[in-house]
Amino acid sequence: MRDRVVHHALFRKLYPIFDKTFIYDSYSCRIGKGTHRAVRRLHEFFQKESNNNTKNCFVLKCDIKKFFDNVDQAILLNLIKKRVKDEQSLWLIEVITKSFSAGLPLGNITSQLFANIYLAELDGFIKHTLRVKYYIRYCDDFVILSEDKKYLEDLIQRINIFLRTRLKMSLHPNKVTISKYHQGIDFLGYVSFPYFTVLRVKTKKRMFKRVKSWLIDFRSGLIKKESLDATLLSYFGILKHCNAFLVKQELLELIAGFGIDKPWK
Repeated sequence: MRDRVVHHALFRKLYPIFDKTFIYDSYSCRIGKGTHRAVRRLHEFFQKESNNNTKNCFVLKCDIKKFFDNVDQAILLNLIKKRVKDEQSLWLIEVITKSFSAGLPLGNITSQLFANIYLAELDGFIKHTLRVKYYIRYCDDFVILSEDKKYLEDLIQRINIFLRTRLKMSLHPNKVTISKYHQGIDFLGYVSFPYFTVLRVKTKKRMFKRVKSWLIDFRSGLIKKESLDATLLSYFGILKHCNAFLVKQELLELIAGFGIDKPWK
């Protein structure tokens, strides 16, 4: 508990210092951002680049290989020291960072902020050096939209060179794709098409597996109805952001099959 309090206190101290330096279209672990806004922004960019679906629009989708494992701690600390001068804070940041022999420790809120600080270098290169207009990043996943497929193909090598030389990282070779938007863009748990968005199949399967587990725990007396309702409402909230009428009905049938009332009753 004490470690959690320390991480949150440090996050609150550092967040306002760095957040104002981040690009608008960085969506991970930022107030007023998140996955749903990122997916909506993806569709906005498609409408603009495709001239309201009257032209082809291609999407370059990339993932950085083993990002958290490969964060260079010395590079990260130097980036932080450019804006943080308080010695006590710097000491604590170094202790947290070096709690792992390499990379960043997972599972704490400071690591999410450190990831944004680290990848802000990539954001700056893509937006200001390459002058990419339609770019969205969520942690180590990012997309770029263009009507010109060749332009996107040329970007891949330039981005990879920057990652290797400046951040000691590389794109995941098996997770770099260029697709037409109308084929469906799998991004952040949803698949986006020109006129609708659906839940990713893997996301749906994971959701139903977790809901079933919670329902079993409730029937076994391991959790209270309030906790179950909060969990179920969060999943129904996810479904509000896509075309998911049939998924919602299937979820309601699963809940009813356990003899449990709808969470909003």
